[in-house]
Amino acid sequence: MTAATARLTSPGARPRELLRLAGPLVPILLTGALLFLAPAFLSDFRQNLLAKFLCFAILAIGIDLLWGYAGMLSLGHGVWFGLGGYAMGMYLKMEDADGRLPDFMNWSGLTAIPWFWKPFEHAWFALPAAVLGPGILAYLVGYLVFRSRVKGAYFSIITQALALILSIFFVGQQQYTGGTNGLTNFSTLFGFTLADRATQDALYYLTVATLLLTMLFATWLTRAPLGRLLIAIRDDEDRVRFSGHNVTLLKAAVFAVSAALAGLAGALYVPQVGIISPANMGIVPSIEFVLLVAVGGRATITGAVIGAILVSWARSTLSENYPDTWLYFFGALFIGSVLLFPAGIVGTWRSLLRHRRLPIRRPPFRAPSAVRLDTPGASHE
Repeated sequence: MTAATARLTSPGARPRELLRLAGPLVPILLTGALLFLAPAFLSDFRQNLLAKFLCFAILAIGIDLLWGYAGMLSLGHGVWFGLGGYAMGMYLKMEDADGRLPDFMNWSGLTAIPWFWKPFEHAWFALPAAVLGPGILAYLVGYLVFRSRVKGAYFSIITQALALILSIFFVGQQQYTGGTNGLTNFSTLFGFTLADRATQDALYYLTVATLLLTMLFATWLTRAPLGRLLIAIRDDEDRVRFSGHNVTLLKAAVFAVSAALAGLAGALYVPQVGIISPANMGIVPSIEFVLLVAVGGRATITGAVIGAILVSWARSTLSENYPDTWLYFFGALFIGSVLLFPAGIVGTWRSLLRHRRLPIRRPPFRAPSAVRLDTPGASHE
């Protein structure tokens, strides 16, 4: 019997193996249980707020894949969130218009529906466009950027500039995008009235299910060989390139996946909040999205979710109780968390668990044959 076979057939080997495989699923199952039970303890208003926070959690997971695991800090993820939100908003406006010109186009002086709006009459086009559109665009942008070996702070600056350019562009195209007001006044989704409690409940549970699937996908991805390769790129990109891997395609691919998740979050956000505007695409929200991951903990899927919910909850609570000074408290919260917990909440907790000391240390067990039998003064042959 070989040593490997002995380990597999030894008592306790199977439970340990099952624990290793099922361990990553425990946070996902706990999160699902809490979120599915939450509406029983929340008012309609608080439930709607929580659904909004969960959309940010999906976005935060995408940023964590890009920044926490691959080491690329994007300060322009509001762009992908906004594009996904606008795709959903265009569909909702076309559904409300029912073949007529949307209201804001009438106010802007248009007389016909623009050609690029017409495909958004159909859900089979609008919904995939909300996810695939940001993903494909991010892949193209990422490929051009990473092919030139742009990384670090320069990549962050490029993404920040992209957020600034697109937000200004959407403001300027008022007759097509609604300008600074954006798209709002949605009334129905697939024929169901958005104001109905049943519709909002269905959207909430759909958001919870999407978040759990996103966590499952991200957990699988980070534990697969591709995930280890992303970590290797983060730690030493040149070594991965010299090993024969196409780093440009890998980085562009994870950038596309991250953007697609942001677009998905934006598409779920719009029917529950009721508005999408260029303000959601700018630099400020993009930085706030990054802080969700920083507070929760980089390279931790659970940390991204916890950070998104806690930070969003803190922002909502502070703005309600301190309407004049909440921004100062909010800024102090971020600064304090980064200074005191640079690894984030989950990262700090894991570090404490790894370095904790047990109160009682048992002496190592020694077999009887290893005990010295000779005593002082004994003769030796």
